[in-house]
Amino acid sequence: MKALRCPVVELRQYTLHPGQRDVLIDLFDREFVETQEAVGATILGQFRDLDDPDRFVWLRGFDDMPSRAKTLESFYGGPVWKAHRDQANATMIDSDDVLLLRPASPLGGFPTPSDARPSPGEPAPPPPSLLLATIWYGHGPFDTAFVEFFQQRVRPVLAETGGEPLAYLRSEHAPNTFPALPVRTNEEVFVWFARFTDEGHLDHHLNRLRRSERWREEVLPTLSERWARTPQRLRLAPTERSLLR
Repeated sequence: MKALRCPVVELRQYTLHPGQRDVLIDLFDREFVETQEAVGATILGQFRDLDDPDRFVWLRGFDDMPSRAKTLESFYGGPVWKAHRDQANATMIDSDDVLLLRPASPLGGFPTPSDARPSPGEPAPPPPSLLLATIWYGHGPFDTAFVEFFQQRVRPVLAETGGEPLAYLRSEHAPNTFPALPVRTNEEVFVWFARFTDEGHLDHHLNRLRRSERWREEVLPTLSERWARTPQRLRLAPTERSLLR
């Protein structure tokens, strides 16, 4: 599969007012997908967090940091956002939990989707999968040596336990080219995404991973030396118009 042209990716986690997630998703999927892509963004995926009914997670990609600035200036200065921003912002408690990422290797980007995104208002079957995002926080940079370790030692164990990574990314430390939208600076993260058919499949993978001798003896000791804190796992259900489904 050919990787999407998204050398820069935002992982955005929004904390919402109780009961407002579907309000935001309906607005987002109707008004904010094509209008962002028309000015240069790639809306990779929109998700409900299965473990937090008040969290909305989405992924947005760009060709590079200069084009990110132009794209965001065009969208947030444009008529669609101005028309709907008050309604969108009214659903949110916090929208500043944003990690700026880049593929960790030439093969680490998100693959081209096999299916087209449903059109606005088009009836769509329930998304056929769930995604698991695992965020590792490091004491220092996840450098080339770590990426090689991930590819040679970590990825095979994930695959054999049923959690083949769909994409894997690390921190992008270029200056924020659109300061009006904050990003989490001074973070060192390595993030991987995997796709599962349902919650049972996802839980089965995690159980197999915990029981894996290779994971416990060959992988965890090295990872534990690098972790600044316990990894964060996000169990994500794609919305009806998510490209990642």
